Amino acid sequence: MKLEAPALPGSSGSRHGRFLHGCRLAMLLAAIFSTVALPSLARAAEQRVLRAYVGTYTGPKSKGIYAFTFDPATGKAGKPEVAVESPSPSFLAVHPSGRLLYSVGEIGDFRGKPEGIVAGFAIDPATGRLDALGQESSGGAGPCHLVVDSTGKHVLVANYGGGSVAVLPIRDGGKLGPATCTVQHAGASEDKSRQSGPHAHSIHLDAAQRFAFAADLGLDKILVYRWDPAKGTLTPNDPPAASVKPGSGPRHFTFGQGDRHAYAINEMACTVTAFDYDAPKGVLSEIQTISTLPGKREAGYSTAEVVLHPSGKFLYGSNRGHNSIAVFAIDAKTGKLTAVEQASTLGKTPRNFVIDPTGAWLLAENQDSDTIVIFAIDPASGRLKASGATVDVPSPVCVRFVESRGA
Repeated sequence: MKLEAPALPGSSGSRHGRFLHGCRLAMLLAAIFSTVALPSLARAAEQRVLRAYVGTYTGPKSKGIYAFTFDPATGKAGKPEVAVESPSPSFLAVHPSGRLLYSVGEIGDFRGKPEGIVAGFAIDPATGRLDALGQESSGGAGPCHLVVDSTGKHVLVANYGGGSVAVLPIRDGGKLGPATCTVQHAGASEDKSRQSGPHAHSIHLDAAQRFAFAADLGLDKILVYRWDPAKGTLTPNDPPAASVKPGSGPRHFTFGQGDRHAYAINEMACTVTAFDYDAPKGVLSEIQTISTLPGKREAGYSTAEVVLHPSGKFLYGSNRGHNSIAVFAIDAKTGKLTAVEQASTLGKTPRNFVIDPTGAWLLAENQDSDTIVIFAIDPASGRLKASGATVDVPSPVCVRFVESRGA
């Protein structure tokens, strides 16, 4: 594009005239380029590159936490690399700042006690590598799920093997301190082979950060706690829990849009239980239980994860054994679910899965086939369609996104 300088008033051959001419020309060129160049720069700035971190079970093939880039505009993924070596960092949580990552460590012994760990990592924004910040006891055996509160000052963790939940403070620099609170669950339920004692399988906070919810597979209950972020403590709510059908085995939990409803996926029964949620009181009231399967549950079938679509219109749940993602439409008024489909994950043993922030893509982790399969989400129906893209990661369990512009 060739730009000719127009004749401007005051463009005489004098020093003053040349100065005015230069200033006015600069102003004109700036105005022209502001309309020509800036929109393309704005478009570039709007392009979002995500970095996906993958928690795994370590062993002969996996070394720890892996990372790869993901472009939500195209659904394309980069080549995964080891971000850090760590023992069985199966489940991950990202700090609100996007600069820290925390993982459980499913180890059998920590400092001579039968406990697992929670480990902290600093994220290198340029490379995506993770720098270890130390680790602390998870407060029980078999930690399997964790979240970071919205203040970024606490990690809440659920211990499946120990049947407990705990709160660990996040200190300056991202390092963890010893637990400020540990709550031991007690009781049993119908299936004596799996429910002879408590098994806390996940812990979540509501949007208002007033209550914490722990799905306990062994008790067939969603335990509800009042959350005090100033002290880092959990206190039983009144009532202290919501129950599901005996033998269901609640595993993971999520809220619907606006926190008016909530959903628990039940591992043993292969069902989802929908609740009305009284946010001021922290009370859950069951309104529906629906199967995640197209037919009868068979031996070896179980569920793993439940995720709300960013639009609030759809709910997704993973079926192990059946190796599928169950898709449900959500009634906006009642919160009740209607089955849409069960889409094959094109692999074995889907665990956690994640939907990108745009709501266009679902990434399903197939633990026993060492793959993460990328699906396109139909915005009208919620149905899934395989994109043809697969990321090879050994024993993938959990994926979490971190925004990384320019990665």
